[in-house]
Amino acid sequence: MTGAVRVLERILATTDVHSHLAHAAGLLSHLGAERDRSLIVDCGDFFEGTGYYRLGRGGVEREVLLALYDVIAPGNHGWSHHFEPGLHELTVCANAVDAVSDRPLFRPLHLAEVGGRRVAVTAVIGPQAFAAVPLAQRAGHRVTDPVRALRELLLAHHHEVDSWVLLSHSGFKQDVQLAAECPFLEVVFAGHCHSDRYGPEAVGGALVVKGPEHGAGYALAEPAAGPGWSARPCRFPTTGRLPADLAEIGREIDTLKDRLADPLGPVAERWRNTVPDRRALLEAVAAELHRDLGGSTLVVLNETALRPAPLGEVLRTEDLMAVEPFGNRLVRTGPPDDLSALLARLTERAGPLVTVPDPPPPGFRHVLTTDYLAETFPAGPAEDSSRPLGQVVRHVLTRTPSVEGAAE
Repeated sequence: MTGAVRVLERILATTDVHSHLAHAAGLLSHLGAERDRSLIVDCGDFFEGTGYYRLGRGGVEREVLLALYDVIAPGNHGWSHHFEPGLHELTVCANAVDAVSDRPLFRPLHLAEVGGRRVAVTAVIGPQAFAAVPLAQRAGHRVTDPVRALRELLLAHHHEVDSWVLLSHSGFKQDVQLAAECPFLEVVFAGHCHSDRYGPEAVGGALVVKGPEHGAGYALAEPAAGPGWSARPCRFPTTGRLPADLAEIGREIDTLKDRLADPLGPVAERWRNTVPDRRALLEAVAAELHRDLGGSTLVVLNETALRPAPLGEVLRTEDLMAVEPFGNRLVRTGPPDDLSALLARLTERAGPLVTVPDPPPPGFRHVLTTDYLAETFPAGPAEDSSRPLGQVVRHVLTRTPSVEGAAE
């Protein structure tokens, strides 16, 4: 990056990077080269999802955002990081407020001149995405209706702005609806969806577009010769030379990469040289736990606690943390009064569930689940079992002894 005055010509937006730093050289080198002419933004979930986050606690991701980005939207992963000094100043969101005072949690918009236009960049987080933030992190926070928040923002700032650009952490389908209900928007950068729907899709006068997730690419928007914008998804180069001022970040990533290469044992034949189906793997994990605990315990796990990742002959720390990236811990709680209603609520919040045994046994006395799901249980405080979910996943993948604290 140079010290020259920036003349911004376009907007470059990443989304759902999820701490995928194994091939970050392309991202870092490209953003470093683009910074003088591009407003660089992110649509949320830059944090959490790989062993780089688990080992580094988000430190490298924070440095990348502070060094390269102008505006970031909060996502459900890494929500608490957006309140840290430095990152809080970068974060924009129009519909996240204090639950008591209704005061905004973040600044509502960022004004910039891009291609000779006065551009307002704002952001929203969808209600479903916000509900996926761990309860402890969002205590005292709430979100308002995104459409209403955007319309109020327009009324307050229309006289200052030529173009409106939205960073949305809601999902592509929801963003198409947002664009339809807020016709003043010209570009909607989508996030949170993890789908093959990238656009650009025209909705009235707006374009909805998303870049490839997991640090593989970005969405690019440029003012058109006449009114409106052009937009398209793009991919980062696979390699690149880091600018001198990013070299230290590159070295920190390499240090984490070395730690993640540690071997943990041979992969069991069932999973060897495959991308394990996460439901099949979770069912094996739940069955293992139920065998350990006996018939009085119901095991409830959410499918999204695991991620599909390719395995080879030997399980490495990186592989385990790719399969179980969130560091969930297992906890025990009492049975709910209405199990069916609770399971429906958990499914709505966290996706498909695995329960073992299925159907639940009559008169079970305990539920073993993750600390994330246990926040929703109404049966009193959960008791920490001091057992990481990743430890059991490792045991199932390698058939190694399930030793307290392994791979943590």
